[in-house]
Amino acid sequence: MRDGSPVTLYCFAHAGAGVSGFAHWPAATGPGVVTVPVPLPGRGARRREPRATSREALLDALLGPLAEQVADGRPYVLYGHSLGGIVAYTLARALVDRGLPAPACLAVGASPPPHIAPPCHGDDLSDERLLRFVTGLGAAPGGVLAAPGSLWYRSVLPLLRDDLRLAAALRAAAGAPLAVPVLAVGSHSDPVVGPEALDGWARWTTGRLVRRTVPGDHFFVRGPHAPRLIGRACRVVRRTRLVPGLISGGQL
Repeated sequence: MRDGSPVTLYCFAHAGAGVSGFAHWPAATGPGVVTVPVPLPGRGARRREPRATSREALLDALLGPLAEQVADGRPYVLYGHSLGGIVAYTLARALVDRGLPAPACLAVGASPPPHIAPPCHGDDLSDERLLRFVTGLGAAPGGVLAAPGSLWYRSVLPLLRDDLRLAAALRAAAGAPLAVPVLAVGSHSDPVVGPEALDGWARWTTGRLVRRTVPGDHFFVRGPHAPRLIGRACRVVRRTRLVPGLISGGQL
């Protein structure tokens, strides 16, 4: 890592989402951090691209550009929220397998580790049950806006289903643990991913696991606390330069 280099923070969103949840992160993460939200194919600026539902399709869409950006050895961190957590892990694993520089830290938020299936998964999940699940999380509009036949129903539910398929495929194809510290972030009021699930990330790193809790619900990515915490982690990376000292001594 080069002295004085800002840390690039690549961010990956939850299922059914683009990158709008990270709109406030560039300011909220603070100095010394360059925040780069990475859209998955099939949404936002990449909405005309086929959605990825397999590991191969995801890597085809994202790995090449990311590999070019990290090849110079500048410090970088991957943060993934919910679905984005397994996406971030998959990309870190693929980059390391290519012999490219590893992230200085893998940060995940509201995301179960690869060996723990989330409570809402499976191709046999009915539209009704899926709608109840996302409504319970506060991720669906109320009343007729989310009713069968509505624009939201016709556009977002298929996207959610494809993202659930992608998450299942990535979990099934997860490789060996990473020699990278993991920062696992949860919230006080997340009904989906609790402390025990976050502790499970210890299985996927040969480095240190640090778990932190912030205020909010499952979508705490939209609030101010997560970007502040991740920004602080990035500055620790920038100061220490050496991965083994990244999150030692309770600095986070």
